[in-house]
Amino acid sequence: MPYTLDQLNAAPLAEAERMLDGLYEHTPWIAAQALQARPFQSLAQLKQAMAGALTRASVDAQLALIRAHPELAGKAMEAGTLTSESTGEQQRAGLTACTPEELARIRQLNADYQARFGFPFVLCVRGPRGTGLAKQQILDTFERRLHHHPDFERAEALRQIHRIVEIRLADKFGAPPTLGEQVWDWHEKLAQHSDPGCAEAGQLTVTYLTDAHRACAQRISRNMRDAGFDDVHIDAVGNVVGRYKADPGARNPKTLLTGSHYDTVRNGGKYDGRLGIFVPLACVQELARTGRRLPFDLEVVGFAEEEGQRYKATFLGSGALIGDFRPEWLDQRDADGISMREAMQHAGLCVDDIPKLKRHAADYLGFIEVHIEQGPVLNELNLPLGVVTSINGSVRYQGAYIGQASHAGTTPMDRRRDAACAAAELALYLERRAAQDGDSVGTIGMLTVPNGSINVVPGRCNFSLDLRAPSDAQRDALVSDVLAEAQAIAERRGVRLQLEETMRAAAAPCDAALQQRWADAVEALGLPVFRMPSGAGHDAMKLHEIMPQAMLFVRGENAGISHNPLESTSAEDMALAVHAMQHLLDGMARDTLSQS
Repeated sequence: MPYTLDQLNAAPLAEAERMLDGLYEHTPWIAAQALQARPFQSLAQLKQAMAGALTRASVDAQLALIRAHPELAGKAMEAGTLTSESTGEQQRAGLTACTPEELARIRQLNADYQARFGFPFVLCVRGPRGTGLAKQQILDTFERRLHHHPDFERAEALRQIHRIVEIRLADKFGAPPTLGEQVWDWHEKLAQHSDPGCAEAGQLTVTYLTDAHRACAQRISRNMRDAGFDDVHIDAVGNVVGRYKADPGARNPKTLLTGSHYDTVRNGGKYDGRLGIFVPLACVQELARTGRRLPFDLEVVGFAEEEGQRYKATFLGSGALIGDFRPEWLDQRDADGISMREAMQHAGLCVDDIPKLKRHAADYLGFIEVHIEQGPVLNELNLPLGVVTSINGSVRYQGAYIGQASHAGTTPMDRRRDAACAAAELALYLERRAAQDGDSVGTIGMLTVPNGSINVVPGRCNFSLDLRAPSDAQRDALVSDVLAEAQAIAERRGVRLQLEETMRAAAAPCDAALQQRWADAVEALGLPVFRMPSGAGHDAMKLHEIMPQAMLFVRGENAGISHNPLESTSAEDMALAVHAMQHLLDGMARDTLSQS
């Protein structure tokens, strides 16, 4: 029979230590030290206590724990001396049934890794879903991590150990992250849809109103209906809108709005945006399953477009809800010459209905959004959730330097009007200038020489600019300096500068009351409350223009990388996000009823 938290809290210390035996490989002192913090109100709190004990330990103690782990498909497995926990985990990943070629490759990787770092490669082979990684995923991860800095890799090994412990603890206590697994599965099914060319390459790309995009909208609609939403429809810009209606007895109920986007960057990850659709979807599923209604409507929106990948406009989905959809955008054309108007008509959307989508703030309690962090902070701190304090202000440009194409062999260096060098100089200036502020960031993410040739001095170089800072004043100072230097570079190099602003978003401080609701929800789970700003832009910053908003971040794996196929989070962290939103909804329901 699985243990219960009540049993662990009440047991004598020696018995409690026995209950946690086997979590950390041959290293019982971590659980023993964590037990000093009893009683625990949740398994999440216990996990944090154990992680904290290891964080406070010396480097030598940390290395001893790492070295207590067996190599993957190594000598201990062949000799049959693995712990029962490790045996089961390696069997589940298929490592006990390797081909001779696979075994030889793993042995070489083990040797190379040990030679570089001085400890064995540690990986939670059961993966973020808990069902096991494929052997190729394991080999790819092994190869990638061989190139890490030693200090980073030691920290990554410890993070993997914490993940192993998390799964073992759930097994011991019979507490699978059921809701998180449901959210995980929804993501996997949605990720089956990808734009042509990317789908064949095994990449995830879903841009505005492509066939894959429309298929995603239909799948989300079906998920909403299956979960128990009362009304589900796709609106005039392609947003998927689901409404779970208030208790019939509620008087003049308002609406709480939540959601995020389902489009992706090119070759992106599965969780950016989509996590903020599926977490509230799981909450509605649980409300409907138990026949419970809230004293307010809950409106969940899968925003059709946020990333600005197909057209030079962003936040089309959330912008339409605040009345910020500009008619001139309809005439923009994508790389294939298809205008936005044509794409919308082909998708069966009624352009004339877009103005009708504007929400009226007086009808709403506010907007909340759950989002994967897209950064390394929570991952490095071993924290599953973070409460967002504000969203950075940002400005984006599409630009070009126009010089003179000429022969690379006959044009002297001091006679060149090299557009690519001008862009390169701007990129290096941007790197220096943004770093001066400490928390400003600047990126040239696109840099192309149209029709470039190896033996031609570039006559044109197209580039993008993405400038962000925590406040509008700091952002604007950065913008001013960068644009001035961009023009100065053009004059010095005898090239012409073209710049077009494509997006400007004000900084969006999170509403204090809603932010506190997220903090209370995190605390109710037994987790420490960590507050942090968001360097990335989100749909919440658009809704911020007409109503209060607040966000919850969910830890990302692989150093929090995002806009990348390695973007990942675990079923356990997804489940915690669902439970946090349930706490927030319950708190708002209690307060609404008490005020009525």
